Amino acid sequence: MENDIAIQVQDLTKRFGEFTAVDGVSFQVQRGEIFGFLGPNGAGKTTTIRMLMGLIKPTQGTARVLDYDIQENARTMRAHLGYMSQHFTLYQDLTVDENLTFYGRAYGVRGKRLSTRKEAILKMAGLVGRQRTQARNLAGGWKQRLALGCAIIHEPALLFLDEPTAGVDPVSRRAFWDLLYDLAQAGTTVFVTTHYMDEAEHCHRLAFIQHGRIVALDSPTHIKETLMDGQVLEVDCDQPAQALRVLRKLPDLDEVVLYGALVHVVAQKVAARRQEIQNILQEAGIAVRTLDLIAPSLEDAFIASVRDSVRDSVRQTAPRSQN
Repeated sequence: MENDIAIQVQDLTKRFGEFTAVDGVSFQVQRGEIFGFLGPNGAGKTTTIRMLMGLIKPTQGTARVLDYDIQENARTMRAHLGYMSQHFTLYQDLTVDENLTFYGRAYGVRGKRLSTRKEAILKMAGLVGRQRTQARNLAGGWKQRLALGCAIIHEPALLFLDEPTAGVDPVSRRAFWDLLYDLAQAGTTVFVTTHYMDEAEHCHRLAFIQHGRIVALDSPTHIKETLMDGQVLEVDCDQPAQALRVLRKLPDLDEVVLYGALVHVVAQKVAARRQEIQNILQEAGIAVRTLDLIAPSLEDAFIASVRDSVRDSVRQTAPRSQN
């Protein structure tokens, strides 16, 4: 493995009986980058992480993490990894200081180095003055920072974060990502799974995973530029759910999807159909406030990539007509 590559994966697959959780994924992660795994629950994100950490064996394929083979050198490799899950694996009855001490010693950090690391983490996480507070009494954002501190107390070269901001308020999520950028700038490689589109925008590179398969892999900007084949018309109206049903009946639209209270209509040259769409909605008794052509979002690109993947799969499995 080249020195600038932290993770090298080739055709990694995991089956549980007849169910394929991860289906032949291949990718690289550069050292010092924040690499995002974006996909819905059940897409294969956590299973991939567990294989890369050497916790479960792949059914087939290979992977090297920090130049260690994930099957042959798992124990040695794990000493250089950090891990944090959405469940914040903290000991609730222990204080902030006691949690840091426990995890530090578990990773072999002791003596002066442990004291130095605890001091640095308390400053990094904004937990100075809360050392004697039990973990159970911390707010969600503080628990999250403490869990991150416990995961990096041994200064791992690679940090795995599995849905680390699930259930955390938006302000705490932004503060958490600031910490991740600081870690990456200091040389730590960060592999993060998420289903939040706004978080995915912060990654240096992204892999879209759906049903165990990677359907797109690139920087967020390049993904949006290359995966969207059409234009996006954003509809702001008083009955978005009804508008969704009406517009999905129109021909030649690639996608009609709901984004909160807004409807996104994706199609080739959809701007030229703005008046047609407005008239149809008004005829259905729907008051239209605005119809704006917008730049595609990462979610638009994700939906497009999944749609194209499904179409390709259907073409491959459809029976061929015989002459």
